[in-house]
Amino acid sequence: MLMTTARPVIVWFRDDLRLTDHPALHAAAQSGAPVLCVYVRDDDSDGVRPLGAAARWWLAQSLRALEAELRTLSATLILRRGPAAAVLAELAQHSDAAAVHWNEIEIAPHRAVADSLADALTVAGIAYHRHRGDTLVQPNAIRSKDGRGMRVFTPFWRRVLSLGDPPEPLPRPTTLRAAPAQPSDQLSDWQLEPTTPDWAGGLRATWMPGEAAAQRLLADFLARQPGYAEGRDYPDRHVTSRLSPHLRFGEISPRQVWYAARFAAAERPAIAPDIDKFLSELGWREFCRHLLAEHPDLAASNLQPAFDAFPWRSDDAALIAWQRGLTGYPIVDAGMRELWHSGVMHNRVRMVVGSFLVKHLLVDWRLGEQWFWDTLVDADPGSNPGNWQWVAGCGADAAPYFRVFNPVLQGEKFDVDGRYVRRWVPELAGLPNNLLHQPWTATPLELAAAGVELGGNYPRPIVDHKAGRQRALSAYAELRQR
Repeated sequence: MLMTTARPVIVWFRDDLRLTDHPALHAAAQSGAPVLCVYVRDDDSDGVRPLGAAARWWLAQSLRALEAELRTLSATLILRRGPAAAVLAELAQHSDAAAVHWNEIEIAPHRAVADSLADALTVAGIAYHRHRGDTLVQPNAIRSKDGRGMRVFTPFWRRVLSLGDPPEPLPRPTTLRAAPAQPSDQLSDWQLEPTTPDWAGGLRATWMPGEAAAQRLLADFLARQPGYAEGRDYPDRHVTSRLSPHLRFGEISPRQVWYAARFAAAERPAIAPDIDKFLSELGWREFCRHLLAEHPDLAASNLQPAFDAFPWRSDDAALIAWQRGLTGYPIVDAGMRELWHSGVMHNRVRMVVGSFLVKHLLVDWRLGEQWFWDTLVDADPGSNPGNWQWVAGCGADAAPYFRVFNPVLQGEKFDVDGRYVRRWVPELAGLPNNLLHQPWTATPLELAAAGVELGGNYPRPIVDHKAGRQRALSAYAELRQR
């Protein structure tokens, strides 16, 4: 039934910067009331982790794209900054709102903010509606026999699949009733984008944030199948979906990805293995989000407390060399330079560079997680620390600490023709494939012919692989003795 009152309803946009499959927006549009669309930049509420620099750049582009999409429905986007609960409660009272709608975020600090808003609205006599849509399955629906969240991915994902399809995505509203204008911040005043220096040129060249771009990427990815299951480990191939930052900011929902992928597999059964593997990667995001719901300190505390006594090394020079892609190991350096330029890194290479930091260099995984948080456009509050704890051996379903990736063998296996390294480490481009991943084995004549000067235009390895591996294993043995 349509509302007869002219009082507006507020839709609070969060990590869901889209119009399609947006439960809060859908409900507001269905009400027939005038709609106020609001985004609050909240760096103030307790426990809410401020975005890193690359993610702030993405947010600016995503908000512009959302505002443009809303204009096609005769709506505008109100920008406000401050503690979200207080900001929205004040706006609701000032605009005489009948109700506030929002989609839940299954992260403890974000739930706490929503709870505070609900309390404030109740006191003010304003209705509120909390909608689901952040995950495929509610975290409290997947529990172990002892009632806790699951710590092993395979049985977790099997349980999710056993529950069947999630609710179908909701349609994009065809129209919104305009509400009286409200004051709004200017996006430029938030200074989300770098200026002096402007280091975001690589991000602009690589990405087009926004809901429309996310939909195009998904369609393109599904049209390119088969090939994902076999090719996803090779960083020089155009195989992965590149949807991670779009999912991070909710420009596309997990449910939309799920149904589009399932429909593609039903239409073309030959690609079913690729789709199953792809959806399992969506499942890993789900797994990490469920972990975060139960362990809000995932980015700061070892899931396995035994690792609290791990003998990490303090080595600023090694950390800086790793951050700048100057370790002397080509596959590691290529990954770190790809990250700095584009705001992402191929998943296989993320594992290699993560293992190198925490094992070869014995640098605390939290320092790597913090660097990725600042430089990734897809820095997800669940997946980023979840992945780092996995590679460090201290997390859920973690790789054993004694599994130390050999960066030379990883490069030779997954960058066979050297295209990935040659793109990101061009000073090594003249080396033949058999020397590209271990240039220190080349003769002086071979190095000279390729224009490579070890210790000059390319560094020597900052740690010997065998020595680094043995040091890591010794540290792990020390931990076990403790």
